[in-house]
Amino acid sequence: MNNGKTIFAQVMEFLPMPAFRKCVARYDGDHNVRSFTCLDQFLCMAFAQLTYRESLRDIETCLRAMRSKLYHMGIRGKVSRSTLADANEQRDWRIFAEFAQVLIATARELYAGEEFGVQVESTVYALDSTTIDLCLSLFPWAQFRKTKAAVKMHTLLNLRGSIPEFVHISDGKLHDVNVLDLLIPEPGACYIMDRGYIDFARLHQLHQAGAFFVTRAKQNLRCRRRYSRPVDKSTGLGSDQTVMLTVAASAKDFPDPLRRVRFTDPETGKRLTFLSNHMGLSALVVAELYKARWRVELFFKWIKQHLRIKAFYGTSDNAVRTQIWIAVSVYVLVAIIRKRLQVHASLYTMLQILSIAAFEKIPISQALSQHETDVIPDDSEKQLWLL
Repeated sequence: MNNGKTIFAQVMEFLPMPAFRKCVARYDGDHNVRSFTCLDQFLCMAFAQLTYRESLRDIETCLRAMRSKLYHMGIRGKVSRSTLADANEQRDWRIFAEFAQVLIATARELYAGEEFGVQVESTVYALDSTTIDLCLSLFPWAQFRKTKAAVKMHTLLNLRGSIPEFVHISDGKLHDVNVLDLLIPEPGACYIMDRGYIDFARLHQLHQAGAFFVTRAKQNLRCRRRYSRPVDKSTGLGSDQTVMLTVAASAKDFPDPLRRVRFTDPETGKRLTFLSNHMGLSALVVAELYKARWRVELFFKWIKQHLRIKAFYGTSDNAVRTQIWIAVSVYVLVAIIRKRLQVHASLYTMLQILSIAAFEKIPISQALSQHETDVIPDDSEKQLWLL
C-alpha cells in the first residue's frame, strides 16, 4: 500500500499558499472563523470542480465518506452542507478572484513561448463573452429578460496556452463593448474581437496606448481608400487597403488611418472584411489572427462541459462569483501542472484522470503518465471563421 499523499493533495501542493493567505488577509476572510477557514472552503470547492459534484449535498456526502483522508488533503474543518453554503454566501468573492490572478500570472510565464498556429512575436489576446443562463426565480438579482436571468463571463484569453488573463463577471444586460473600459491595454499586444466590440472611440484608446486590434468590419462601414497593397488572390485575399473613416462622428473618434483587409473563405465562400490598426503584418496573417479567435469559443465550451459553472451551489451573487472564480483557478492550476510536470496529455484527459484518482495515493506524475493521452480533435479546423 502506498502511504504517500493523495492525488488531490499533490495537486493542491502546486498552489502558492503564501499568496492565498495574503488574499484572505486582505479581505479579512478568516475573521472570527473558528474551524472552517477560507482554505477549507477553497479545497472543498476545488474538489467539487475536479470530481464533478452536482450539489452541496453531493460534496458533503463524498467528503464525509472519506473522512479519514480529509486531514491529509489539507481540509481541517468539519465539512457540512450548511457550513459550505454559508461560506459561499458570506465570504468575499474577491479573495478567490485575486488568487486566480496570481495563478494566471504564473501560468502566463510558463506558456510564454507556446505556439498557437500564427507566426507573430507579440502577445495575442482574444476577447469575448459567454452567457450563463439562470433561473429567474432563484437568481432575481441577475434579471436579463422579462422571464429570464443570466450572468455574463467576459474573458480575455491569452492564445499562448489558452490562459484567461482577464475575467469579468457581470449581469446579462451589460453590453460587451463596455468591457473595453475595464481593460488596461498592453503596449505591443494584439487584441482580437468580433463586431460586437466596435466602438471607434474605445478602439482609438487602444491605438493610443500602443496596442493593436483586429476585428470584423460592420456592413455599414463608411470609409475612403487612401491606397492599396498588392495581395496574392490565390490565398483567398481580395484586397489590402489603408482607409480613413468618413462619417463625421466615427472620423472624430478614430482620426488615424485604418487597415481594411478583404478575405474570402475558400471552404465556405464567405466574404469577410477585417479592420486593424496594425500596418506591419501581412494581410494573410491578419486573417489568420481573426481565425485564431475561435480559441476563446473553444475555451468557453470546454469549461462549460468539464467544470461546474452552469449549475451553481448557491443562489446569491457572491456565491455565483465565488464558484466561477474557483473554477477558473482549477482550470489554470491544471494548466500549470501540465507544464511543470511536462505532461503531454490534454487538459481534458488530465481532468478525467484526476476526477477518478483524487483519493489514490500514488505519485501524480505516475498517474498521469500511465494513461493514454488521447488527443481531442481541435474544432478550430472545422470552424474557420466566425460570422
